[in-house]
Amino acid sequence: MQVDAVLVLFCVWLAGAAGRTAQPRGHKLETYKQSRSRRETRMEGRLEGRMEGRMEGRMEGGGGHKSGSPIYKRSPDMTKSPMTKSEQLLRIDDHDFTMRPAFGGPPIPVGVDVQVESLDTISEVDMDFTMTLYLRHYWKDERLAFPSTTNQSMTFDSRLVKKIWVPDMFFVHSKRSFIHDTTTDNVMLRVYPDGNVLYSLRVTVTAMCNMDLSRFPLDTQTCSLEIESYAYTDDDLMLYWKKGNESLNTDDRISLSQFLIQKFHTTTKLAFYSSTGWYNRLYIHFTLRRHIFFFLLQTYFPATLMVMLSWVSFWIDRRAVPARVPLGITTVLTMSTIITGVNASMPRVSYIKAVDIYLWVSFVFVFLSVIEYAAVNYLSTVQERKERKLRERLPCTCGIGNPDEMMIDPQITGYGSMDVNTTGNYGMPENGGRQERMLAQVALNDPQIARQVKPSRGYVNIWIDTHAIDKYSRVVFPGAYILFNIIYWSIYS
Repeated sequence: MQVDAVLVLFCVWLAGAAGRTAQPRGHKLETYKQSRSRRETRMEGRLEGRMEGRMEGRMEGGGGHKSGSPIYKRSPDMTKSPMTKSEQLLRIDDHDFTMRPAFGGPPIPVGVDVQVESLDTISEVDMDFTMTLYLRHYWKDERLAFPSTTNQSMTFDSRLVKKIWVPDMFFVHSKRSFIHDTTTDNVMLRVYPDGNVLYSLRVTVTAMCNMDLSRFPLDTQTCSLEIESYAYTDDDLMLYWKKGNESLNTDDRISLSQFLIQKFHTTTKLAFYSSTGWYNRLYIHFTLRRHIFFFLLQTYFPATLMVMLSWVSFWIDRRAVPARVPLGITTVLTMSTIITGVNASMPRVSYIKAVDIYLWVSFVFVFLSVIEYAAVNYLSTVQERKERKLRERLPCTCGIGNPDEMMIDPQITGYGSMDVNTTGNYGMPENGGRQERMLAQVALNDPQIARQVKPSRGYVNIWIDTHAIDKYSRVVFPGAYILFNIIYWSIYS
């Protein structure tokens, strides 16, 4: 052993001499190495120290290597571990979660309850509704059971949901739906030590609602949201309301601008598909009654006022054509605009709605008021034409005194002074029309004159009280419209 040490020292001395000859700067390095070698020789009692000194002497003798720091093994990155501690506790990799729990056995019961957060919109045009709700599922999966001394559950987010089995629920007749993801996915999974699982998610769904608008806007609608498993028939999955009708909870602050929410209730039925079989289906029914006040202000009151405005023409002189004709045309056009505006916001259904009945009856009343004036004007024109022809056929009435100064027996003439006073100037020409009619009536009651004009029967009863048509219309039109309103509101209200 001493011989080996002497050889090592001799080799170190030779290497130092060669270093001083080749590189002047190596003096400091040589001194350090010699002192280190002397310290190593003092540890002759330790075999490992001598071996280390021998190896270092050989490396330094080569002059091409430096003593480096020892190489340590890198510790594994725990953040990139394929399984978390909770997943290891639930033994996720020990089971096949692509299969339902108790596969091959009886159907797994899955309880459901719903918390309705909001009922957003009801559209008559698209016949659908939009609802935001919390959908919760309850079932038992013994594969997820874990030991626990405190019997406390573990809660997870959506990341674990993708690794285990969950019910494949979907909304029947839905048009659009999505799970909220602000600020993260609104999904919660809670696992209990005995394997019971609670799976909750926040969903907004737009679903179809078949509405019967025959009583619109005095209608009541019932819409349904239907929940069903997509893949599992009733042989594999038994879907039920966890607490019956109490499984459906609603927020008391839910309100709609056009509807009053009367009630919510739940039912359960079986749905059959010819190619796949029977499925459990859960129903959420809610009944809505429409607020009528908006439509009273926007539709019914304007239509009623237009009908009443058309009656004003009955109090205007029939000779005031520029006043009565524009009034009738304006009311007709306004009613047409109201009808068009209401139908623009409604679906194109093939049946008559309650609002259509009211608007079209009102339109008919307005239209008849225009027709009434056309009839009055036409009859007045025909009457004046007949009077003009009668005056041409009558003999000279110069012998008859002034009608204003003579007394005419009403029983003889059939045209008394009371009738003249009550009728006034309506239906008579501007100049002398009153006197001419009285003269014509007196002449017709004279037997000799009457025999001369008797062959012309059309001229005997020539006087038509056109003013009486307006008088009767003042009573008949309002009375008929009031009767219609009584019948209408008694049926639909």
